[in-house]
Amino acid sequence: MSIAFVCPGHFSRRDFLGRTGMGLAGLGAFSLLADAGDIGRSEGALSPKRPHFAGKAKRVVHFFLNGGPSHVDTFDPKPALAKYAGQPLPETLRTERKTGAAFPSPFKFHKCGESGIEVSEIFSRTARHIDRIAVVRSMYAQVPNHEPSLMLMNCGDSVQARPSVGAWLLYGLGTENNDLPGFIAMCPGGHPIKGADNWQAAFLPGAYQGTYIDSKHERPDRLVEHIDHPHVSTAAQRRQLDLLATLNADHARDRADGRLEARLQSFELAFRMQVEAADAFDVSREPKHIRELYGSGVHGRQTLIARRLLERGVRYVQLWHGAGQPWDNHEKIEENHRRLAGEIDKPIAALLTDLDQRGMLDETLVICGGEFGRTPSVELGGDGKAKLGRDHNHYGFSVWLAGGGVKGGTVHGATDEFGFRAEVDPVSIHDLHATILHLLGLDHTRLTYRYAGRDFRLTDVHGEVLHDLIA
Repeated sequence: MSIAFVCPGHFSRRDFLGRTGMGLAGLGAFSLLADAGDIGRSEGALSPKRPHFAGKAKRVVHFFLNGGPSHVDTFDPKPALAKYAGQPLPETLRTERKTGAAFPSPFKFHKCGESGIEVSEIFSRTARHIDRIAVVRSMYAQVPNHEPSLMLMNCGDSVQARPSVGAWLLYGLGTENNDLPGFIAMCPGGHPIKGADNWQAAFLPGAYQGTYIDSKHERPDRLVEHIDHPHVSTAAQRRQLDLLATLNADHARDRADGRLEARLQSFELAFRMQVEAADAFDVSREPKHIRELYGSGVHGRQTLIARRLLERGVRYVQLWHGAGQPWDNHEKIEENHRRLAGEIDKPIAALLTDLDQRGMLDETLVICGGEFGRTPSVELGGDGKAKLGRDHNHYGFSVWLAGGGVKGGTVHGATDEFGFRAEVDPVSIHDLHATILHLLGLDHTRLTYRYAGRDFRLTDVHGEVLHDLIA
């Protein structure tokens, strides 16, 4: 696919997608890979594709805890921090800010399930499902900065613009519902730091870009703008689109312009979504006991919407938590982490329960974690006093997976005794991505896209599948 250069008075494909992302016409904008005469047909970029091999999972929901949750306060207990509380640690790794003595977790950890994996009290509901969960305690990233670490976790590269995980999955597998976008990112209030970069398609066709939904809204007509046309009937809209397709097919026949093709396909998807999206995003259609299971807050609501999308064939749903008030707790970590976990613990547990009782969990991969962890030492203010929070720590942190072929009740790897650095079986972001793709039946070394004269892949030239996490 050729590069779309920006010319005066014209939009590049990226400009178009970015500027239309809030409207219905921009939801899941397509690049037309079929012939011009195929406009409006279901075949094309998003049609279902065969995996490389029989995968365990068919769909993914990713809880992204934005800002860097503290692993030593959630899923990686460190008793040594209590032993050395208030004392300098033997090893202090360089992070962004000045830190001081050992800072023990203010939260209690409990052994949970038959596996006996220890989980913090602030995730007590999620802990009830620990025998379905595999905790990776030896993750590491590249730098202790949010922007590059967000890009690395979500797109596989901390520097260059690359397609996101969801975009690669759509490219490799397509979607099972042509009336809804195959990749949806829900982030209440919008993401303050390069939000769209984390669900971008980059050099992949625009069909694979994530569709952003501002889940702070409750009504379907606010979640999805312009879902109803106030003046034109459905039949009249269909006639308009058919005429538009005919005229633009003639126009496009002698022009290889991906921007025009993407726009035409976005119109078709928007038309089909007027019926499908109104149903999918309306949680009032759920029984009362299911709505109560998830909770009434914005994160309970968006998690319930995610389940409704997954069962309708959407391939990848990313649920952002902490965009407005992130897990980036440089101070008062006890107060802030308890509040943040209180917002998301119930929805996560509800989704695991709900997917299991519907027979969907075995084919749904659930992922939860942030872009990095936090230091086991306390962060210091400019006056040298403890702020009772923790600095960024990319040397070691935790992510967990469940369902979708994951071997539950397991722990992979370990950080050192204080939680500074991944020490036993370290796992890179590329390893995590390779494992996610493998669970969905995709060989990360074969899922490639030729661009600018070379073959690109999500894992670049890295990545090893974590086979001990696979059931």
